[in-house]
Amino acid sequence: MSRDTLINLLYLVAATTFILALKGLGSPKRARGGNVVAAIGMVIAIAATFFKHVDGHALYHLPLMVVAMVIGIAIAVPAARFVKMTAMPQLVAIFNGVGGGAASLVSITEFSHIHSSHPATYVVLEVLLGVLIGTVSFSGSAIAFAKLQELMTGRPVTYAGQQVINALLGLGGLGLIVAILVSSTSALLWVLLALAFVLGIAFVLPIGGADVPVLISLLNSFTGLAVAASGFTIGSNLLIVAGTLVGASGILLTRLMSKAMGRSLANILFSAFGSATTGAAGGAGEQRPVRSGSPEDIGVLLSLASRVVVVPGYGLAVAQGQHVLRELAEVLESKGIEVIYAIHPVAGRMPGHMNVLLAEANVPYEQLKEMDEANTELTTADVALVVGANDTVNPAASDDKSSPIYGMPIIHADLAENVVFLKRSMRPGFAGIENELLYNPKTTLVFGDAKDTLTKLVASVKAN
Repeated sequence: MSRDTLINLLYLVAATTFILALKGLGSPKRARGGNVVAAIGMVIAIAATFFKHVDGHALYHLPLMVVAMVIGIAIAVPAARFVKMTAMPQLVAIFNGVGGGAASLVSITEFSHIHSSHPATYVVLEVLLGVLIGTVSFSGSAIAFAKLQELMTGRPVTYAGQQVINALLGLGGLGLIVAILVSSTSALLWVLLALAFVLGIAFVLPIGGADVPVLISLLNSFTGLAVAASGFTIGSNLLIVAGTLVGASGILLTRLMSKAMGRSLANILFSAFGSATTGAAGGAGEQRPVRSGSPEDIGVLLSLASRVVVVPGYGLAVAQGQHVLRELAEVLESKGIEVIYAIHPVAGRMPGHMNVLLAEANVPYEQLKEMDEANTELTTADVALVVGANDTVNPAASDDKSSPIYGMPIIHADLAENVVFLKRSMRPGFAGIENELLYNPKTTLVFGDAKDTLTKLVASVKAN
């Protein structure tokens, strides 16, 4: 068997592991295994590449490649191992941006190599698309990171004529690609690079906090497409397959998440919805009477229940209370009380955020219920324990046609006999609107840090 045949077979094995990994990631129970399979496939692909010959010669600059990999590992491993759960979306955003930037750099380098050889038009087009899409993904992901990290406002940043300007930037990028194809002017490549960088920033600025999970998924898809374009550019079937898998799965996930929010993708991207502000409604909410209780009171209520449905949200991640929540569930289960978790598709700040959060606390996978199934379970629940969620349980999505979240499928916590809301304050969620569930006669609010409150609930339940 020749060297090239063996390498291609190893690439085929790697590509197969990527497909199996995606299958595994489709279920919380198999997600960890899916990640391991993907990691094994990537190791196989990298190892095979080191033995690849180009034009009859071994790879150039092998020492520099090894040094670069060592630096990357030194940065990535600690970042991934020690990241807080609240910062996981930022990590995903910045890693995704690095991938898009790398794909763009590959395309730029290849353009400089092929420019003087008068390649076929489609070859140059592949290179230019890699530059455009990869750079948009890089700069867009950087702005998403800045929003999530609160280095800049999480509100939609808008100005007059914004959509027109963004459209002109997009058309300008396509026009530059045509101009380069026609004129073969290499200087225009740098103009395209700069315009794509600005386009990525302009594209992300008007997207607010509530829509960030969809944004991250879409940018991930862009990076996959850029990687696929790089694969065509350098003739790597593995990159083509891997990039296409990421691009296609990212688009599908984006559509599913848009559906979960009850809004079209165009509406999410261009409506500047999702302001992380408290408006007049939030101020009015402070003056309306609500029923509040102490952790001791809620502990008694939970101890008398037969079924408890937990609805987690971003506030749980902020408080780092997932381990205490798992402890509370175990205490309840020891008393013969059934506990399940209702997972909304867009809860948190990235796709699957709540699944990852609860998996970190080793919550049994079979207790995680998707939204539709959870709503059925809530009809017979004694208590709905809402921990850090807000917009995903807001009845306005079903009842108020004037609400900006009207039509978004929600978890109907109000179907339970009792609703317990753990909140820091009466401030609204990322949609910036009041939650009528807070004023429902069934609802009892417990104010304070979610982790501290959960700790007190554990002590109270144990004492009853």
